[in-house]
Amino acid sequence: MEEKIRQALATVIDPGVGLDVLREQVVRDLKIDQTNGKVSLTFHPASSVCPVAFTLAASIQKAISSVPGVNSVSIKVENYDRAQELEELLREE
Repeated sequence: MEEKIRQALATVIDPGVGLDVLREQVVRDLKIDQTNGKVSLTFHPASSVCPVAFTLAASIQKAISSVPGVNSVSIKVENYDRAQELEELLREE
């Protein structure tokens, strides 16, 4: 499952730099519980005022959720001025 999740994340491209979120290293602490399909990670935007943070975080969540066997995705946001707001929005989706 981890390889499929990494492949899915590699399709999420930051339009500002043209790199996928893995190569850009904005996805950290990826944890996968294969027994219950829970995935958690830390999203660390390149800038504390990143203009595409909301879009990237939603795309990361969608990409991981599309992997067979994934039942939930939990994303913690760090180094971003609107981290709390973004985390709340991600929990609603």
